[in-house]
Amino acid sequence: MTARTDAGGGPISSRGSANDLLAEIDRVGADRSRGGYSRHVFTGAEGELREWFRGAARARGLTVHVDRNANLWAWFGAPGADAVVTGSHLDSVPGGGAYDGPLGVVSALAAFDLLRAEGFAPRRPLAIVVFAEEEGGRFGVPCLGSRLLTGTLAPERALALCDGDGTTFADAARAAGHEPRHFGRDSETLGRIGTFVELHVEQGRGLVHLDAPLAVGSNIIPHGRWRFTFTGQGNHAGTTLMDDRHDPMLPAARMITTVRESAAAVRDARATVGRLVPTPGGTNVIASQVDVWLDARLPEPGDVLALVAEITEKARTAAELEGCELTVREESYEGTAAFDPQLRDRLRAMLGNAPVLPTGAGHDAAVLARFVPTAMLYVRNPTGISHAPQEFAEPADIDHGTVELARVLRSLAE
Repeated sequence: MTARTDAGGGPISSRGSANDLLAEIDRVGADRSRGGYSRHVFTGAEGELREWFRGAARARGLTVHVDRNANLWAWFGAPGADAVVTGSHLDSVPGGGAYDGPLGVVSALAAFDLLRAEGFAPRRPLAIVVFAEEEGGRFGVPCLGSRLLTGTLAPERALALCDGDGTTFADAARAAGHEPRHFGRDSETLGRIGTFVELHVEQGRGLVHLDAPLAVGSNIIPHGRWRFTFTGQGNHAGTTLMDDRHDPMLPAARMITTVRESAAAVRDARATVGRLVPTPGGTNVIASQVDVWLDARLPEPGDVLALVAEITEKARTAAELEGCELTVREESYEGTAAFDPQLRDRLRAMLGNAPVLPTGAGHDAAVLARFVPTAMLYVRNPTGISHAPQEFAEPADIDHGTVELARVLRSLAE
């Protein structure tokens, strides 16, 4: 599937609402087996979306370039220091929704259209950024583009990450036209960001209950991903007696129920196993290894680490009972990300005392918040569902979010 273009090969138009722009890319990366979209970094679908963004930005007279970590930038005028930056990402989780990431990108383009139609001449530079591999859907670690930009992830570790087919991040980047040896902290690009504001679809149903179309983010709760590897003895399913087995699938299964039970016993905990990979994966084969990924989130850093430690202890006991071994590796972890309080309060007042909400979802904004004043805006999601095909935002709420984003950008840049 391809993004819709005019006869000249460019975007349908150089102006349009955020809803119109979403419609231009609604067929790119559609996942026929899972439903929703699978748009992973350095794949054909994600590359097509990057080309679409380049075309849409250039049609608006924006200056486009790619930084050393494969993040896309589009500048309203000349690039410069103390810039007001907005944007999000275009990649997705496997079978994700249409709004997580793209809504922030298309709203930024549409907001720039509104500013230009008003004849706005910014005093501070204005830019849109599209971060690479925010979801971690292909290489397992989220926010690779922003983590590499800020130096919070070592390039050596990022480049060695492998996808499910064994392709390294370095090889995938090189195949997509990027130079892996350039990846790493980019002080020059980071130093240009004076303020960052990310608009995002709400991930939850807080705004439905508050009867409000838009919220300002307060903070992102601590969260991380851990990989549990259970190792046993691979063997024949039909010839190996039950008493002779060292089957890593059993402790893996017990761990999954433990995750649910342990998290349910802790107030406000969220813990999930969304991925399990047996090796070799045959129907008539006892697995030799089972990898299980744990996603854990809690409002306090010590609480989330204590929860993971409890789950690890129980998983290790289950492995020993089956005669298996367990290794645990932390793949990513972020403590509390608090958004700039002065910027938050300024935006809230500007938006008519909009609700202020925390979130359990990670974002590039959380990575940047340690380095520059950062804020987030959430557009109401009536389903409360995210990272799934049922993710949704009403067109009227998207239009409202775009108008308010334009107002925010104008206020910050004038």
